Parts: sequence; C-alpha cells; structure tokens
Amino acid sequence: MTAALELRQIRKSFDGFLALNNADFTAMRGEVHALLGENGAGKSSLMNVAAGLYAADAGDMLVDGAPVRLSGPSDAAAHRIGMVHQHFKLVKPFTVAENVLLANQRRGFASGLREIEGEIRRHSNSLGFAIDPDRRVDSLSIAEQQRVEIIKVLVAGAEILILDEPTAVLTDDEAERLLTTAREIARSGAAVILVTHKLSDVKSFADYVTVMRAGSAVATVNPRAVSAAELTTLIVGTSIAPPPRQAGTPGPLRLNVSKLRCARSDGHVMVSDLSFAVHGGEIYGIAGVGGNGQTELAETFMGIREPLAGAIEIEEGGQFVNAGPGAYRDLGVGSIPADRYSYGLATSLPIADNFAIGQVHTGRYGTWVHVDRKTMRTAAEAAIRDFDVQGVRRLRQKAGLLSGGNAQKLVIAREFSRNPTVIVAHSPSRGLDVRATAAVYARLLGARAAGAAVGLISDDLDEVLTLADRVGVMTRGRIIAEFAAPADRQAVGKAMVDHA
Repeated sequence: MTAALELRQIRKSFDGFLALNNADFTAMRGEVHALLGENGAGKSSLMNVAAGLYAADAGDMLVDGAPVRLSGPSDAAAHRIGMVHQHFKLVKPFTVAENVLLANQRRGFASGLREIEGEIRRHSNSLGFAIDPDRRVDSLSIAEQQRVEIIKVLVAGAEILILDEPTAVLTDDEAERLLTTAREIARSGAAVILVTHKLSDVKSFADYVTVMRAGSAVATVNPRAVSAAELTTLIVGTSIAPPPRQAGTPGPLRLNVSKLRCARSDGHVMVSDLSFAVHGGEIYGIAGVGGNGQTELAETFMGIREPLAGAIEIEEGGQFVNAGPGAYRDLGVGSIPADRYSYGLATSLPIADNFAIGQVHTGRYGTWVHVDRKTMRTAAEAAIRDFDVQGVRRLRQKAGLLSGGNAQKLVIAREFSRNPTVIVAHSPSRGLDVRATAAVYARLLGARAAGAAVGLISDDLDEVLTLADRVGVMTRGRIIAEFAAPADRQAVGKAMVDHA
C-alpha cells in the first residue's frame, strides 16, 4: 500500500545547528500516526518540512508515492497537506471568518466570507466547538484560538492532517472529542499525524507512533504493544520520576483577589465578581473549560489588561488594581504566560537580552544609557546552566530559535531569578515534553516550598490536580466551587461541565 506521506533522510540545519539528521517518517491513509520526542528532538521541524514552511537541505519527500518539492505552505495545501501549529498563526484584530478566508481564498470578499462562515459553522458543529465566525480573534481564549486553527485547516480540505500539540489547551472532554474526530477523519481515508507529548493521547488514539531523538527517528512501534514507561525511555533514554510533592503549611496571605471584573478586547465582560486568596507556601489551581475568563484573568495579573473593577492585593493589602507590569514586578510578582512567544519573549532579540530585560530598570545591569553587558551575559549564562536551557549555541542567538520547552525554561529562569513572592503561571507546561514538564513542576513546587504564593491557571486538569493544594473551578468569570487536595477528578470535572 502506498504511503500518503513519506519523508526520507531529511536533513535541516539552522545557523550551523543540525535540527534534522537523516530523519525518516511514513504516514499511511486510514491511520493516526503519532510523533513523540523531547522538545528540540526535531518533531516540529520535520513536520514544518512536510507543511512547506521549511525547505530541507537534503532528503526526499513523497506524497501518495510521487516525489514532491514544496515551494511553500500554499504548495503544501495544493497537495492536501494541512498543519495546525502549536503556536497559532492568526491575525488577532481580524474575525474568525476573516482569518479562515485568508487561508482559503474565495471569489469575491463578501460572498466568500458568507461561504466561509457557513463552513465554519458546519465544522464547529461536527467537532462540538462553539465558535462564532464574527468574533475577533483577539477576544478569544487560547483554547478557542486553537479551535479556529483546526477549523481553518479542515476548511482547506486537508487529507494529510498534521496536528501539533492539538490537545495542549483543551479539557479532557474536548480533547477526547477532537481526537475521536481526528480518528474518524483518518478512517475516512486521510492520514492524521499527531505531534504530542501526552502519552495517554498516543495510547488511546494512535495506530502507530514514531519516536524522535536528536533530529532522527529512533523507533516506530504500536503504542498499545508498549507501556507508557517504555515510551518514556524511548523518548529520553531513561525513566523520568515525577517531582516529589509533600503537604505544605500555608503561611501569610500574599495574594488576594476581590470582586475582580475584566473584559476582553471587544468589551465583553469575561471576569465578573471573581474572588479568591492565595497564601505563601500554597499553590492555588484554577481549572475550567477554556473561554470562561482564564485568559483575561492571567493577562490582568501580567499587567497587559486593566480591570474594570475590583482589587488585586499583593503582600497583605497593597492595592494595585490599575498598575502596569512594572509595578507588579516591583512587588515581587513573577509571570509565566501561556503563549511564551507572544507575551514571554521578544523572539527577535538575543537570549541574553530576553533574560535581563526584566531587571534592567532596577539598575542590576547598569543604566538604560549604559548597560553592563558583561554582567548581563554572566547572569544569563548562570541561569541557562541552572535551569538547563538547551539549544543555546551563543548568547547572541535569537530567542525565537529555541524549541518550545527551552523557550519556556528561559522564561522561568528570568522570572525565578528575582525570587518572586507571588507567581502567576498560565498553562506552564503547554506543549512541553515529559522531562521539561517535570522541570517546570519542580520549580513551581520549589517556589511553594520557599514560601511563595503560586496561582496556577490551566486548562489541563491533570496539571492542576498534580500541583494544587486547593482547586477553584472557574466558570463564566467567577469561582463557583473549591476543592482541597487531593481533589476528586470526577467531582472537579462535573463542576466544570455543570456550570459551563
């Protein structure tokens, strides 16, 4: 049987770094084929070659047995190849329909837009996604934006469908519905490639899994014929133990949110009368279905969005409702955003600059007029070593060249280097491999042990249940239920769904 997609001996270098080293991959029609590997193993790079975003330095690509040379993403789309990227490619001031129309041109703008709106509604209904074609993208949550990306590719009629971390920001029910749909798409004659770090997704929905390490494919196996521990060993070369977690003793109140009210970009109120408190030495996890105000809450904590009403009190009563990011940082607040490339890093700037930027205003690295770059480089080198940021060839390297997991480690290194007393983390392990996830969890638990108050906002229920001392369920912009650890998964999930 002819393969839908075949990649042979693919090589790709970036600035002298060999990202793909004679990588092989084959996907058949009628199957879901998962691609596993650590951050930086080459998974996304290989799929970007298949999607026409990267041109391989060497190697061959075949579609339905015929050799092809892709000149770009539009050429890939012409071969029925579509990719849903982990980091979204949407024009945020445009509506959902306008974004989908950009990727799927029609004759005439007005008539094309109406046609696209109908297709969006059709795919939304089949997937169980509640997507309004007229909503602006910058008013959507991270989870909703991912749904738009998925619909955009399906409207294009992709028959080789590449999903890069598709369930990273979805709830259990949403993820199961999406992957069930992906499997149905495969059974109808398409080839579905699932790039993921979630072993449960692989074992439940994939027919085959290829494991990559250091830019090469090291094994292709039936995921049901091997254990999760065996897959982990294939991925990282060793087993990964979860970070130890002991019961904590809450200290003084460090973060108090009272009757907070926030709106999204189009003015629609997403956070309404929200109240909760976090003590030092405690992780408070906020769980909920995406689109219930979590993104607006996180952006308010980061100083990106001003609240309409209410109070955020730091360190037992200092009220800074309308303060900007600098004021929050001066109060000892560290922020880990869900979208590390948009909000956590200036991707076109060097790694050293990205690390130092949070403390330049304090005078640690000299003045704005004369920056002490030697001190800055020394501090960045130490942080990169201490936080195990891989893929750094030199400090002048652009931060955007780091893999997702290592970019996240750089953000965490910068935020934790200030010894924050309050940490707000929004989906901190989004798209990270098992090793990087364990490292992030260990840092958050370490901050908790050191007396910091940690606010964890996540669409990943496993993440919340693993880390949180208390769990608050957020629905329609407010906390509607709270659970003490160890929280019952079914009870938390029921509260999320019943009030949505």
